[in-house]
Formats: sequence, structure tokens, C-alpha cells
Amino acid sequence: MENGIAIFKMLEAKLVTEIMEFAQTAEIPKDTEILREGQFVKVIPLVISGLLKVFTRFEEKELLLYYIKTDESCIMSFASGIKDQPSKIYATTEEDSKLLLLPVSKVKEWIKHYPNFNNLFFQQYNLRYTDLIETVSNVIFNKTDRRIYDYLKEKSELTGNNPLKISHRQIAAELGTAREVVSRLIKKLENEGKVKQHSNNIEIVRW
Repeated sequence: MENGIAIFKMLEAKLVTEIMEFAQTAEIPKDTEILREGQFVKVIPLVISGLLKVFTRFEEKELLLYYIKTDESCIMSFASGIKDQPSKIYATTEEDSKLLLLPVSKVKEWIKHYPNFNNLFFQQYNLRYTDLIETVSNVIFNKTDRRIYDYLKEKSELTGNNPLKISHRQIAAELGTAREVVSRLIKKLENEGKVKQHSNNIEIVRW
């Protein structure tokens, strides 16, 4: 299996052997919650294939933070697990996913004994930090119609699907706004020739 995980190339062979000995693989269906706010982290996911969505909730509204793609991990799960603190985020599978679950107890040992293992998570930290900066900038500086359009394009690129089978309610939940606002602005995007709505999906027609 390790030959199919690109980030293993930066790790010592002995460490890779230990990871494969103590980690577990799990195939998880689409739309499955794998972590929730307040839950203590026992394993840290590494995505072998598929896509995870990480988000937060406030007053029954969601805000998408970032996606975790193949050969990536969740730095917020890593931080909570290492510090023995409850999770501050939610994570669900955006599509059918295969995960390598790294036990936190062993991760703490690997950090001490294998310096390159630290580099792996520093790299993940940089990726997630960039994602979060883009999310915050998008929320603060972009109008909601631009946020919706960029969201649809990103989701299409990540999943390889166009049209996207997605509801106005789901878009509203992930962007922390109201369904009525999404419906009005998608109609605006459609009038501008950027998207096209079908009976149960949305097609991006201008990139």
C-alpha cells in the first residue's frame, strides 16, 4: 500500500514499516461524519483516496474551512490529538474515501524518534494555513455571489464533476448563509451566463 502514498517518500523506510504495522485502513462512504466538535481525537486521518470536508459550526450555521485531498492529512486533528484536547472542527467525507488512520499514541512516539515525520505535518500546516487565509479573505472581501461561484468551481475541480449534484440548501450551509440568498444569487449567476441550473444539479458554463 505504501507505494501508493506519495508522502511516504519523504519518510524513513523503518518509519513507513511502523506506520503500516500500527495504522488501520478504513473505507468510508460519502457523507459520513468522522469527527465532530468536542470529540477527543484518537486517530489522525491520512487520505489515500477520496475527499474530506472540514468545517465549523456557529449558531446552527456552517462555515467550510478547507478540503483534505489525497496524500493530505488534517492538521487540526493532529493538533488536538497531540495536545489531548477536544476537536474544534467537524469533518465528513465529501465522497467515498479510503483513509489511513494513524493512532495518536504512536504519532506522539514517531514525532520524537523520526524528525522527518515532523516535516510531514509542517508541510500539512502550511497547506491548511494557506487554505484558511483564503477562506477568511473570501468571507471578508468577496461578495456572496463571488463566494458562491468560486465555491462551485473549487468543488467541481476537486471532485471532477460538472454538473454538480448539489442543493441550494447545502451551498448555504457550507458558506454560512441563507438558502434564499443562495437561490437568488445563483439565479443572478445564471443570468450572467456563468452557471446553468438543471432539475437536480448545477453546471458551470464559464470558468
